[in-house]
Amino acid sequence: MLKIIVTGPESSGKTTLCKEISNQFNIPFTTEYAREYLKNKGVNYNQSDLLEIAKGQFISEGGLNQQLSLQDTDLITIKIWSEYKYGNCDNWILDQIEKQKSENRFYLLCRADITWEADPLRENPDSRGELFEIYKKELEHLGHNYLIVEGEKRMEKSLKKICQIKSES
Repeated sequence: MLKIIVTGPESSGKTTLCKEISNQFNIPFTTEYAREYLKNKGVNYNQSDLLEIAKGQFISEGGLNQQLSLQDTDLITIKIWSEYKYGNCDNWILDQIEKQKSENRFYLLCRADITWEADPLRENPDSRGELFEIYKKELEHLGHNYLIVEGEKRMEKSLKKICQIKSES
C-alpha cells in the first residue's frame, strides 16, 4: 500500500489539496484528528491532549485498506507541534513514527505561500515559514521521500508526482 501524507504548517492548503486528490482518485482520506478533538475539547489544551490526539490520528490511519491511502497530516505533525510548543514529545508518538519508517510513505509538504486563513483552532500565523523548515528537516531526518508543494499549480504537480510513484510501486 502506498500512503500519501499531506503535511505542513497551519493554513498551507493541506485539506484543500487532500480533497482535490481524493476527488481525482476517487478515494477517501483520513482527516486531521486534532480538529475533531479540539472542536469537542476547545482550544485550551495541554501536552497530554497531544498524546490523545496522536492516538486518534493513529487509529484513523489504520482504517484505510486500499492500494492508495491519503492522509491529511500524520503523527509527525503532532511531534513537531509538541516539540515546538512544549519542548519535547511523548515517547509513544516517537516510537510509532519510528515504526512507520518501514512503510511505503510519500509526503506532500505544503509550503505556506498562500494567504493565511483565520480559524479558531490555528495558533501561529507568523511562524509558518519557520515551521515549514522544521517539517522539511524532520522528513529528511526520517528518510522519507517528499515533494514540496508550492506555487499556483499545486494540484497538477502533486497529481503528476503521485501518478509517477504509483507507476513505480
